[in-house]
Amino acid sequence: MRSLLLTFLFVSVLRAQQAPPAAEPAQPGHSTHGEAFNEGPRQAARLISGTGDVHFPVTTSAPDAQKFFDLAVGQLHGFWYFEAERSFRQVAALDPECALAYWGMAQANVNNQKRAAEFMKQAVKRREKASRREQLWIDSFAGYFGESKKDEKERRTAVVRALEDLTFEFPDDLEAKAFLVLQIWDNSKHGMPLQSRRMLDGLCQEVLAKNPVHPGIHHYRIHVWNNQNGDKRAVDSAAQCGQSAPAIAHMWHMSGHTFSNLKRYQDAAWQQEASARVDHAYMISSRVMPDQIHNFAHNNDWLVKNLAYVGRVHEGVDLARNMIELPRVSATNAKSYALGRERLVDLLFRAELWDELLALEGTMYLEPNPEANAEVERLRALGVAAFAKCDRTRGDAKVSAMEAALKKAREERISSADAAEAKAKGEKKSEEDISRAMAEALRKFTPRLDITNGALAELRLARALLDGRIEAAKSEIAKTRDISSERQSRIWLQLGDKTKAEKLAREAIGKDDQQTLPVANLAWVLWQLGKKDEAKKTFERLRTVASQADLDQPALTRLAPLAQELGLSADWRASQPVQSDVGIRPSLESLGPFRWHPVAAPEWSLPDRDGRAHALADFKGKPVLVVFYLGSGCSGCMEQLNIFAPVTKDFETAGISIVAVSTDGVSGLHETFAKSSDKAGFPFPILADPQLTAFKAYRAFDDFEKIALHGTFLIDGDGLVRWQDIGFQPFRDAKWLLGESKRLLSIPSSRNLPASSTATAVR
Repeated sequence: MRSLLLTFLFVSVLRAQQAPPAAEPAQPGHSTHGEAFNEGPRQAARLISGTGDVHFPVTTSAPDAQKFFDLAVGQLHGFWYFEAERSFRQVAALDPECALAYWGMAQANVNNQKRAAEFMKQAVKRREKASRREQLWIDSFAGYFGESKKDEKERRTAVVRALEDLTFEFPDDLEAKAFLVLQIWDNSKHGMPLQSRRMLDGLCQEVLAKNPVHPGIHHYRIHVWNNQNGDKRAVDSAAQCGQSAPAIAHMWHMSGHTFSNLKRYQDAAWQQEASARVDHAYMISSRVMPDQIHNFAHNNDWLVKNLAYVGRVHEGVDLARNMIELPRVSATNAKSYALGRERLVDLLFRAELWDELLALEGTMYLEPNPEANAEVERLRALGVAAFAKCDRTRGDAKVSAMEAALKKAREERISSADAAEAKAKGEKKSEEDISRAMAEALRKFTPRLDITNGALAELRLARALLDGRIEAAKSEIAKTRDISSERQSRIWLQLGDKTKAEKLAREAIGKDDQQTLPVANLAWVLWQLGKKDEAKKTFERLRTVASQADLDQPALTRLAPLAQELGLSADWRASQPVQSDVGIRPSLESLGPFRWHPVAAPEWSLPDRDGRAHALADFKGKPVLVVFYLGSGCSGCMEQLNIFAPVTKDFETAGISIVAVSTDGVSGLHETFAKSSDKAGFPFPILADPQLTAFKAYRAFDDFEKIALHGTFLIDGDGLVRWQDIGFQPFRDAKWLLGESKRLLSIPSSRNLPASSTATAVR
């Protein structure tokens, strides 16, 4: 039976209280409470379990408001800012005068100074209605969020002092101590040295003495000791962090950092997989797009890295591909896509999966990259793979492309210097200032030129090795840059320098003999050098290091003769027992799916201006783009529809229909057609949903203020939502969305289809 904590079962239903009537918004979809409330989650929060045992008493007239406040504070401790803001908004919806609800919204926007300041103003406005303790909480952060022009270090120091005063006046307030730990650690990340981690750990122990499972303290202790040669001091918290707040992916993720730094990669991979599964389950159940979640891309990035360390390359490749397949939020928000591309190329290259790498050229996974350095890395990987497979024609094509990239970088470098010179002269700068400006412009291109030159040398090296031109290869390897020691060791072995090959193979391990590929490489190099006893000893170490590794990868298949001589079976891996200090772990399957998948679109049946019914079922087997707009009186909506109208044929050519759904009734639809830029009207059906039934089903609705929101949804032929945008402004980038739709729909639905799906009819 799945754990109740980890399946996000609801334990209460949201109450329908709202804020007092306010002035109507200036524009449809905009909040009546001000600009800061336009962004962030605008759908109701739910009382979910698994966010941590915390209690932060607040003054409120609504009993459920306290429950949501405690929920929100737990979410803050897990850096789950998106959901924390939603929960604090729920508190304000239940009790608009709860001052700390707005303080919480500011905390959930610690990375957005502008929004945080606006929320904090609302908290200060209600300060006098709060208790003395709550007033101190508001005062502690009012200046930090509100005085943006003040020196940041001064503001940060003031928060620490204020929280210290709060802990003295209210010594039983565990949250004050927890936030004090967080603030001191966070200050150390912004140029304020942390004098004593031991001192800060002592403060953590004060809280744990009262609440041994406090999620924030376990989380912050990991951060305090992380990368300070003290990770072993936080192992006890790493064993409890995810377990203390199992519904929050980041809490599982942070323990992975501790185990990674301790070279315990199997434990780290477990933690990162737990994090990914929890995130996937949350996004699927809450109908949230992946990159809307803080740290989601970072979590999966680390999971792929740790899978590579333990040799689970096929799962790593699969997850990296899934990151690329995920819907991009917009043309400028594609974190998972970018990191997925980086991890995919790196893993395929390092694992020497040349056939798989070359097979992806020309697909969405390895299409040309607009970012210059990333494109150089793509060309380098494909070129080396081609030469490794003795495909000289394909390899030469990559050499030519790399030479063109180098030429372009040099030309852009000169143009940049010329532009800097012209600008400086136009501003009548001195000769010295002109020279300085030109030098700075040239200097900015140095890293790009170094990377490109190094990659070009590596391609020429691979070509020389294929041709057997030893001296040419030695000349080129001296010009290369950032080739891993393990790969260099194999190259020098091929070039006949046994001493250098062994030295580099040993360097590849360094102080870390727990990664599969470097250990396997050393065993093979030693075997090739005839040092059989040492090779066998290294191989014995590899057996436990690679206990979870895929045996069909080249680094391991070439060790078959060694395993044979040792009299081992084809599966020579030795199990690595789970250590006793990792905490009580739930089954990974209970946390969520390994991969993200889209969810089923709710069914709807709505009338057009002639009263004729149209339904989502009409598009079965064919993709459809559904645009929810806020009536003919919304000027931004009319602009949106007139942007999509001219590209309707392009969407149709791609096999995608377009349908618009209005908040207007049937009679009001005529006014929409009257505002078309084309005399013939809009070239797609426009449907009426005055009761907002479909709007609510698709969550294009603000539950707090009871107003409709703009929404655009791409639904595939299987009825799954492949992409969505919900917000206070209409989505207008139709051309980008056409390209993104083609990309997403090129992925077979069977790759992402959930085991079962149901849809609720909307009529």
